[in-house]
Amino acid sequence: MKPAILRQSPIALRVFDALRPRIIDRYLLQEVATSFIAATVILLLVLVGGAVADLLNKIARGRIPADLLFTLIGLRTVGTLTILMPLATLLGVLLAYGRLWRDSEMAVLQSSGLDLGGLVRPLMLFAMPTMLLVGAVSFWLGPASDRLAQQLMQEASRSLIVAGLEPGKFVDLPGRDGVIYVGEMSGDGTQFKRMFIESERADKQAGKTRIDVITATHGFLYHDADGAGRYIALQDGFRVEGKLGEDDFRLMRFARNDIKLPDSKSDDNETSIKRSAPTGTLLRARDDRVMRAELHWRLAAPLSILVLTLLALPLSRSSPREPRYARLLVALLIWLIYYNGLLLGRSWISQGKLAPAFGLWWVYVPAIAIAAWLIWSGQRLKRPRAATRAT
Repeated sequence: MKPAILRQSPIALRVFDALRPRIIDRYLLQEVATSFIAATVILLLVLVGGAVADLLNKIARGRIPADLLFTLIGLRTVGTLTILMPLATLLGVLLAYGRLWRDSEMAVLQSSGLDLGGLVRPLMLFAMPTMLLVGAVSFWLGPASDRLAQQLMQEASRSLIVAGLEPGKFVDLPGRDGVIYVGEMSGDGTQFKRMFIESERADKQAGKTRIDVITATHGFLYHDADGAGRYIALQDGFRVEGKLGEDDFRLMRFARNDIKLPDSKSDDNETSIKRSAPTGTLLRARDDRVMRAELHWRLAAPLSILVLTLLALPLSRSSPREPRYARLLVALLIWLIYYNGLLLGRSWISQGKLAPAFGLWWVYVPAIAIAAWLIWSGQRLKRPRAATRAT
């Protein structure tokens, strides 16, 4: 039932009819959406698995506290959606339309009058909302999650908990051979009581092992002037050091002894901080090449949805006898070339080798031109061969 205002306006009626999904549009849209969701879930599991392995490695080295594991996984997942969803779009369209070609459903639809516009229409109905979603993640959610992760890491680096220390337990000394024990610890992890440290190191010249034992009644954690180095200030304690198998141990009593913890310098440098800046800040920073490159990078995510959708349309065309995943490797190769082109463009803009005015359009335009040529060549009818004359 059409509203009365549409029945009175022919132009509005045409627009309404053009935007209203038809039965075939809903069918094709459902096929593409199902394949897209399946591809997204699989790619998400792969990327989350890699993130978990990286975070567990940093936890084992005392770079981040264990209680931040799931929080950082969630934040990283949000950031990877800008890379994951364009690839999932390419695979979703390729798998959905490829199945229709292999099962001869596409031949039936074309014989029923479905033209090229009928194939593109459901793809655009799918691509436009997806572009809006990816744009929201790229311009807002992704940078916000990166900033929150950086903030959590900075706060955690000021606690002994990030080094893996737990009160009342012997744990491996981060970055060395030995153990460390803390009797009590404050809630923020900056102050402690009753600490015991035992470390060993090989003396290659003497061929023996040196042992170092330190005890302290109390102490605290502090950072150096640049905020990168972390030190434990041990107060009112003893230190015993010497070589195993010899009787030349030295015993010292100290009022304070500072020990440097393993380098806690995070992966967040000046470039990564700029890349996680709010979009409004990027728009105002016209003289900063890194921020201009990041602005083009954020724009690349939603535009890639459209570009890869157009590329997937001709790539999905296959014959019934063709293997099911024959075009999948070709699509992945195209995506790798396209994605590396975007990475190269961002690097060139950041380094000043490419003017920001060019942006990443030198990647989009050839990709769209190739997609248009493939679509046009696929729609052409082959010319019949000239009949050979009888000799």
